[in-house]
Amino acid sequence: MNDIIIAVDIMGGDKAPIEIAKGAIAGAKENGVKLLLCGAESEIKNAIEQFDGKNVVADTIFTDVFMTMEDSPMFVMKEKVESSMSKAVTALKNGEAHAVVSPGNTGALFTAASLTVRRIKGIRRAALGAVLPLEKPFLLLDSGANPSALPENLEQFALLGSIYVEKVLGISNPKVGLLNNGTEETKGNELCLATLPLLKELPINFIGNCEGRDLPCGVVDVAVCDGFTGNVTVKLIEGMGVFFKKKLNTMFYASPITKLSGLLVKPELKKLKKSIDHREFGGAPFLGIAKPVIKAHGSSDARSIETCIKQAKLYYQSNVAEIISENQK
Repeated sequence: MNDIIIAVDIMGGDKAPIEIAKGAIAGAKENGVKLLLCGAESEIKNAIEQFDGKNVVADTIFTDVFMTMEDSPMFVMKEKVESSMSKAVTALKNGEAHAVVSPGNTGALFTAASLTVRRIKGIRRAALGAVLPLEKPFLLLDSGANPSALPENLEQFALLGSIYVEKVLGISNPKVGLLNNGTEETKGNELCLATLPLLKELPINFIGNCEGRDLPCGVVDVAVCDGFTGNVTVKLIEGMGVFFKKKLNTMFYASPITKLSGLLVKPELKKLKKSIDHREFGGAPFLGIAKPVIKAHGSSDARSIETCIKQAKLYYQSNVAEIISENQK
């Protein structure tokens, strides 16, 4: 059986390149895959030596050019075609890798994936699907790729999300909801009102409208919305996770009595912190792209990238792109 190869842009993100390379190598060892590392030659060679990656790094692409978070997304196709991100995506297109992971510029990665790898035939727009860890993991899409969308786009997002959650997250007959400002069918803006009847006709487990307060409670497995709403929602949930972690630490270190109480509930606190830690659930796949592209969080550390490697492997093995393509016929 041929090795699964994951191309990783180690120059993207706030903690590049060391944390990215470290996490990629650890993830490859843990999940039995090989890596194609893209980035500066000195950084890649140092990482392979420092983290004992010689047995899992199948190939390398050296380049000193990389995308910054401030770069225009189109730079990846014009001024910075030699960037580590562009090289990784091109390797995926050419069959040198089976999936791509990058914590770099979201707009640039979306542009490169859409114009280089291309969308699945029949898909009008790809969507960024964020897996959020709350009561139970759920997929929110679009979470930022399409700030504005049409009803037919959300219709396709619902189908994309349902297939991904079932095949990659292993949730049978996933519940799909339309993120809205009320559960009643008469609620919502023009987009939601026009989308609702379309979702009712899809061959998915559509449960109707869902509200923001439903998301932390496991009401849906897939929440569908436009990219503006989704991005605001994702960042709010991530911010609340950080807020609660800080509050819990402050509360249990307030006095000797609370410190003792903290020791008694320490195992449960660890479980709680893990359940709201986005690092445990990988990155956000670009659903609708013909091959697996995973956008890791811009602040990803080694643990987060390690999880993204597992996610990329599962995505590739699930044949989601082929299943989506079949559903478009």
